[in-house]
Amino acid sequence: MLKQLFPIKHVAGYISSLVLSAVALVILLDMPFASKMAILVVTAVLQASVQLVLFMHAGESEDKKSVYINIAYALFVGLVTIFGTLFIFVWGWYS
Repeated sequence: MLKQLFPIKHVAGYISSLVLSAVALVILLDMPFASKMAILVVTAVLQASVQLVLFMHAGESEDKKSVYINIAYALFVGLVTIFGTLFIFVWGWYS
C-alpha cells in the first residue's frame, strides 16, 4: 500500500534535477569556453528531458504524437522569438 502512495518517480526526478544543476555549476571552474558550453548544453537537454518525462508526464497519454508536436511547436515559437529579437535589436535590421 505504501509503495503505491510514495511518489518514487517524483523523488527520483527531484534528485536528478539537483544533481544536473550541481553538474552545471562545474562551469565556474577554470576551463575552456567550449567545454563550459558543452557541459551547459548537455545538462540543459537532460534537465528538460527529466522535467518533461517525470513531472509533465510527456509520453503517458494515449495520443503520444500530439504531445511531441506541441513540444516541437513550443520550441519553434521560442526560437523565432529569440532570433527575431536578436535580428531586430542586436543586428540592427530595423528602419
